[in-house]
Amino acid sequence: MKNRLSKIIKPKDGRTVMLAVDHGYFMGPTTGLEQLDKMVLPLMPYADTLMLTRGALRNYIPPETDIPIVLRVSGGTSILNDELLHEGITVSMEDAVRLNVSGVAFSIMVGAKFERDTLLAFTEIVDEAESLGIPVIAVTAVGKDMVRDARYMALASRIAAELGAHIVKTYYVEGFEKVVESCPVPVVIAGGKKTDEMTALRTAHDAIQAGAVGVDMGRNIFQAKDPVAMIQAINMVVHENATPAEAFQSMIRDRSGRYSRR
Repeated sequence: MKNRLSKIIKPKDGRTVMLAVDHGYFMGPTTGLEQLDKMVLPLMPYADTLMLTRGALRNYIPPETDIPIVLRVSGGTSILNDELLHEGITVSMEDAVRLNVSGVAFSIMVGAKFERDTLLAFTEIVDEAESLGIPVIAVTAVGKDMVRDARYMALASRIAAELGAHIVKTYYVEGFEKVVESCPVPVVIAGGKKTDEMTALRTAHDAIQAGAVGVDMGRNIFQAKDPVAMIQAINMVVHENATPAEAFQSMIRDRSGRYSRR
């Protein structure tokens, strides 16, 4: 368990840049990921962890690639369904082991009318994963009609931790310190919907300053004008404590000349 956790959250600074490309399990061919391998392979040298589905892992990622995998193991509804986030278990832990993953991710829906379904399914995953030494990341999903504030995020994050999550993925909100302080396990923030580059960098920076251990960002990287430059800038914010302005300026300077700070 500790070995796998150290592959997700880097021991050198206790932080992580996770690249989330699991959107296809409910959104289908998401903009930027129509041909997932062409987008993701150039980004992987700058990601600490890759979060995706087993189908994407088997079909798009070369098996010799040396990058820790967080496997999406919840699903069951699509963007066409009114109950989009009413997810259940979609992958067995046997298959997760077969895929040699470093962790698994499961969405819970605290506050929805079907919250009990997602929470109980989550505990099943925790039980099975614990028996095999696999960390579980709880994704605190939020419905479009639900309030996104520190009180809700703290509630959902604490429940996830109490039920056995090893890491919680949630959204950055004003007063995020309260979310982190009341959650006994590491917290990473979701990138959320596409915003401009500076806003995404600012969100990552503010979350780190508030106590988050990193980001699990997708659309704000792979839908950026220059995805490689953007993930490098996110790395600067997370791993080098760069300000959003410093990371943004570096991204602009280095659009034409690639380099790795890792």
